[in-house]
Amino acid sequence: MKTVVIATNNAHKAQEIAEALPFPGWEFKTLREVGVVSDPVEDAPTFLGNARIKANAAFEACGGNAVIADDSGLEVDALNGAPGVHSARYAGEPCDDEANNKKLLDELAGVCDAQRTARFVCTLVLIQEDGTEVTARGTIEGKIGYEERGEHGFGYDPLFYPDVLEGKSFAEVPDAEKNAISHRGCALRALKASLEKADLLR
Repeated sequence: MKTVVIATNNAHKAQEIAEALPFPGWEFKTLREVGVVSDPVEDAPTFLGNARIKANAAFEACGGNAVIADDSGLEVDALNGAPGVHSARYAGEPCDDEANNKKLLDELAGVCDAQRTARFVCTLVLIQEDGTEVTARGTIEGKIGYEERGEHGFGYDPLFYPDVLEGKSFAEVPDAEKNAISHRGCALRALKASLEKADLLR
């Protein structure tokens, strides 16, 4: 059995990854499940850089197990790509979804609908037992609304209206529907395709 350590203790994220990569002989465990603490400083200027930092730190701590890490966030065009890699702590420490959403709405006050375009981005880094690295990226385009709507999801979901949902925020659809179109879902499908193409599923 091949153990792949997911560089997170977020149960929802771990479940989504495991369900998207159902390879025979692979099992997924979180850092907590393998008894590892890994909390590196994520100071890269890109999502890929931060995902690589998390993956490398977990790989070193896990003693040779394969690991997978992701970094994701929201890019708003009217804010020159902010909050970007600072999405989780946009309003400062500690992480606070409510404060982040309020700051985002404040920053976009007076910005018209046509200029509120944005996207969620997810970058994945998988490091195999031999150190081979495979990366993938997924995005979903949409706009930032004027108020929070919906009870599902987390983070910026109540403010993000994907183009494909026709007037619904991410927080207004069940998790299964969101995962089918989300940035992380897209990145996971791209990673799966890359692994299959390169015959790296052993």
